[in-house]
Amino acid sequence: MSEVTKTQVDRKARLKIPPPPVPKQDPKQRVKNWQEVYLGYDLPAARIEATRCIQCPAAPCQKACPLHNDIPGALLKLEEGDVMGAAEVFRATNPAPDMCGRLCPQESLCEGDCVVGKVAIPVAIGKLEAFIADQQQAAGRPIPEPPTPTGKRVAVVGSGPAGLAVAEQLALRGHGVKVFEAWPRPGGVLRYGIPDFKMDKRHVDDQVEYLNRLGIQFVFNVRVGYDVTIDALFAEGFDAVFLGQGAGQGNRLNVPGEELAGIHMATEFLVRLNLPPEELPDQLRQPLDTGKRVVVIGGGDTAMDCVRSAVRSGAAEVVCAYRRTEAEMGGREEERRHAHEEGVRFHYLTAPIRFVADGGRVQAVRFQRMELGEPDESGRPRPVPVLGSEFEEPADTVVIAIGYKVEKLLFQTTPGLEASEWGTVAADEGGQTSRAGVFAAGDSVRGADLLVTALADARRAAEAIDRYLRGEKAAA
Repeated sequence: MSEVTKTQVDRKARLKIPPPPVPKQDPKQRVKNWQEVYLGYDLPAARIEATRCIQCPAAPCQKACPLHNDIPGALLKLEEGDVMGAAEVFRATNPAPDMCGRLCPQESLCEGDCVVGKVAIPVAIGKLEAFIADQQQAAGRPIPEPPTPTGKRVAVVGSGPAGLAVAEQLALRGHGVKVFEAWPRPGGVLRYGIPDFKMDKRHVDDQVEYLNRLGIQFVFNVRVGYDVTIDALFAEGFDAVFLGQGAGQGNRLNVPGEELAGIHMATEFLVRLNLPPEELPDQLRQPLDTGKRVVVIGGGDTAMDCVRSAVRSGAAEVVCAYRRTEAEMGGREEERRHAHEEGVRFHYLTAPIRFVADGGRVQAVRFQRMELGEPDESGRPRPVPVLGSEFEEPADTVVIAIGYKVEKLLFQTTPGLEASEWGTVAADEGGQTSRAGVFAAGDSVRGADLLVTALADARRAAEAIDRYLRGEKAAA
């Protein structure tokens, strides 16, 4: 039998391998704790799942990944039992495979383009990536040999996904790196935006500990643009500045009553429920009593984080209101399914028009039914109010989770730093901004987006910063 024929036979056989289930907590149990929903594979199950990859030469999964991870190569090593080798394949392109495996929307990226998925259930690439990274961390992630110092210093603004990735890449190139974080602990959105039931904070801590071992310095409770300006950083002797502060300012509804007590922006709500007081700024350390009825307005992944956190906080009734249908929701289907399993009620085609008060505190949300009209600028059908369809939903707590934008502070305190027409930092593909020596990537440039796109952008920015520090011109 020729090698070609043998490979074809193997692929046909692999398509018939039943996928081993990924163990996860039962909904009735997981709503009583904040632990990760998925318990993860053991090694035998992971190797079986990896064997379901048919190793197709075109590797559309790899092309669909913004980081272009060598997914077939990593899964082949796992299949052969070489877990550490598989981890190194992923880490060659991905600074945070443990996090991507848990947080990326694989169904619309790598798994969405998995050839196996055309005839069967796609290979569980994300769960395998997380398993591989976890195994390497448990065994002791190796630290590379220290590079020759260049004498150049870079200030990194923000310790979210883009900031951590840029810091790592620059340190590995021999540059001195200092990360400035506005919150009391490192991680940005990874710590202060992602609940533990999606990703345990130990993964953030593991990454920061690794970066500390690379010689990267962190300072906290420093808001660049307010406590210190970018010009002051250059005056301190930094040779370049990277802006990775993200898009952390929540959008408001601008409807009557939004200022009432009991109405919270999503980030405030999430951090006060998900983190211990010592990891929060002083003004957010007061425990949050959600009451028995919580209404969350919004339909993305942040809204799902909020409704599922509300369930775990002890609320007896949690409602998610979204102005379009489920088909137009931008978040992960898996997150909505988990919310349904955990008892969350959904009001689709519903928009708030007023918050009803009782002694200065919210007691209900007045909604109006919607119907879908012509597409708006986002390409989705525009919600159109249905006259005479108003109704009220009782609420002890309301959470507004309708997206994020880049705050204007850095533009106001940094002469010459230009914004895009969307209010994000204007930067080219390599992250170069309108200010010499100032680079940006991730949500700072894109607006609120995915973890994996922030990592991919950050790797390109790190390359551009390295060229700049070495006095090299970008490749044509």
